[in-house]
Amino acid sequence: MNTASRNKKPPTQDAINNLDAPSFFELVYQVVRLIPKGRVTTYGAIAAYLGSKQSSRAVGYALNGAHFIKPKVPAQRVVNRNGMLSGKAHFETPTRMQELLEKEGVQVIDETVQNFAKHFWDPNKELSL
Repeated sequence: MNTASRNKKPPTQDAINNLDAPSFFELVYQVVRLIPKGRVTTYGAIAAYLGSKQSSRAVGYALNGAHFIKPKVPAQRVVNRNGMLSGKAHFETPTRMQELLEKEGVQVIDETVQNFAKHFWDPNKELSL
């Protein structure tokens, strides 16, 4: 046994258990499923909640294919920091995201959530890790 391998420590049980940890995308889906009907959050708020503040685009990438995930992921409830429906292109039709939000009581005009502050759901305030 050479010196390098003698100095290596075996992985801890926590490290081994971490192999079964959910992926970033799975964590995003879990958070999005917790957003109440009639409320919206942002890609950045989810990223910050997951401890990766600079990963708002990764949250968006996760949601791009969320329509095929079971159980259902209500991706329509995630908008950009200005309340705009920036993810609308990833729905079945260009108006589907707005239709789903309006069905939940969220008014959308010119592809922007109205009364954004009223509808905003902040996972950092609503949930605890």
